[in-house]
Amino acid sequence: MTTLTSDLTENITTIIRPPYFFITGFTGIPNMKYYYVFLCFVYILSLVGNTIIMVVICMARVLHSPMYIAVFNLAFTDICESTALVPKLLDMFLFDRQFISYDQCLLNLFFVFLFITVQSFNLIILSYDRLVAICCPLRYHTLVNHRSMFQLTGAAWVFALLIVLIPVGFITRLSFCGSVVINSYFCDPYPLYSLAAPCSDVLPIHVISYLIPFITLYIPMIFIISSYICIIHALFTITLPKDRHRAIKTCTSHLILVAIFYLPINIINIFSFIPTNIRIINYSLTSVLPPMLNPIIYVLKTEEFKVSIKGLLRRGAQRAMGTVKST
Repeated sequence: MTTLTSDLTENITTIIRPPYFFITGFTGIPNMKYYYVFLCFVYILSLVGNTIIMVVICMARVLHSPMYIAVFNLAFTDICESTALVPKLLDMFLFDRQFISYDQCLLNLFFVFLFITVQSFNLIILSYDRLVAICCPLRYHTLVNHRSMFQLTGAAWVFALLIVLIPVGFITRLSFCGSVVINSYFCDPYPLYSLAAPCSDVLPIHVISYLIPFITLYIPMIFIISSYICIIHALFTITLPKDRHRAIKTCTSHLILVAIFYLPINIINIFSFIPTNIRIINYSLTSVLPPMLNPIIYVLKTEEFKVSIKGLLRRGAQRAMGTVKST
């Protein structure tokens, strides 16, 4: 009797980990290879655009201000997030390698969510910069300096790392005794919870699955909305139209970044009746398009960037001409 009880206890506590998962991606949609080619094109643009942003910030002295530490961090996380997601996605679906090992799946999940979370927190830092600049201009250099900005970006990375480790840690405690088919385009945790439901207690992980998006997406969004309510109130106190226009112009780039990051995710979450394939495509687009659009928005909407790029190109042309003349 004692032996039987110990055997049952051992079976209950045994965690079943499959050697691999199968990621379905986009099923039943014709000519999907063209979509993967499009994703490859978007990925290349993201790498080039964000690399240019980082190089320009490093080389142009006028951009060595606290705000551009956050912009540099955003460009860096854009590159990391695209690299964590798109190459593996292309490898799986262009070359029919949709099987992914258990450990690789967890790593894929961890890095994708880490960089998305850092992006969300980084938008808070940029909104804080705009809030202080417009609402407390006399205290701006006291509240927002290089030291405080490095501290904020460092805290964003540490906090994001700790938050993302929680669901990954819980997933390692789940058993997968049934299907290993993940109905998504990457190792999405929510389909993983469904796969583990028949043979694991998924109540804690379901609670976490609601809590973490609230912390990483909705609290930042609430803070950003609140900051812009304060900014709008402060704009009405500015008497000169020229100064008001300049203040509004400094916010447009950040507002566009916020819109393209948060709106698609919230639309998908609200309209739960969207068919699975359309939902997966929308999620994939919300993951890859913001990293491509962010550098375009900053170059087109920020006058300092335009001036800095023109200055760097002019200096490069002058150096090239000097080299040709010397030879």
